[in-house]
Amino acid sequence: MARTVNQSIESRRRRTLPEIDWADITQPGCYVDEASGDLFRIPKEVFSKGNSSLVVRESRGASRLRRIADDPFLSSLKARIICAQHNIAANF
Repeated sequence: MARTVNQSIESRRRRTLPEIDWADITQPGCYVDEASGDLFRIPKEVFSKGNSSLVVRESRGASRLRRIADDPFLSSLKARIICAQHNIAANF
């Protein structure tokens, strides 16, 4: 008789998304503002020498950004799924 094994749909070990301040962004990728749920796509061109900053954000409040992917062109659906897995309400 064959032995059946039940596999949980829960991930075995969830990793937390790194929290990053705007001033500390040094890598391209997809970032989500934890408070507003806004998605920011930061391409590698932002970090090229001689380029002016492509991203400027002014706010009175502090933002808690979470880096959800290395790929700045991650599909919106995948980005929403990652946000849902980490209890972040997506606003995109």
